Amino acid sequence: QMQLVESGGGSVQAGGPLTLSCAASGRTFSSYVLGWFRQAPGKEREFVASISWGGESTYYADSVKGRFTMSRDNAKNTVYLQMNNLKSEDTAVYYCAADGTTAQDMATMAPARYSGMDYWGKGTLVAVSS
Repeated sequence: QMQLVESGGGSVQAGGPLTLSCAASGRTFSSYVLGWFRQAPGKEREFVASISWGGESTYYADSVKGRFTMSRDNAKNTVYLQMNNLKSEDTAVYYCAADGTTAQDMATMAPARYSGMDYWGKGTLVAVSS
């Protein structure tokens, strides 16, 4: 089993920055691809970013490219999502997920398959006010 715990969410004004963290415990962290997903009220969960096992490759949703940066520190069993120039449409609960797939596959995975991923955190709320 792997436990994922997100932190760093909160309220921020549009245009501001925020950094989320996801700490993992239990299984070999470096063996898993990690991803960030988000779900806004009344909307389907959507992919935000993913990162390969060693951190060499990252993938982003078009809506966050150039504004969000995902990174991982395998020594600390933690992944991060640095979010800049936040917009009101970024308001959502952000979830961390771990899976044995590839980072590219996680980026292109159909939403119907999300529930089949190996591990999910419980989420952290990001609220962006304009």
